[in-house]
Amino acid sequence: MKAYHQLIKGPIITEKTHSLKEAGNKLTLKVSVKANKIEIRKAIEALFKVKVLGVNTMQMMGKKKRLGKSDGKRPDWKKAIITLAPGEKIAGYEGL
Repeated sequence: MKAYHQLIKGPIITEKTHSLKEAGNKLTLKVSVKANKIEIRKAIEALFKVKVLGVNTMQMMGKKKRLGKSDGKRPDWKKAIITLAPGEKIAGYEGL
């Protein structure tokens, strides 16, 4: 198992994730591809001292890109939607 700070890559800030945060107290994070739901839950609870009710993960495929004759692909990544207990907040995430 990796260290907790290596599992969490960063927040995903879009209009859809903002509405999820307001409606259902859900946070969307970019996480390590090899992390599972149990490791993600433990990392969030240990790093931010909050109670996590649920973790939903999904594999995101990297987009295909092209520059002239060269074809390429961005790396695949993993997204996690974290459901926090009612009343719980992450201080750094609230201002975003």
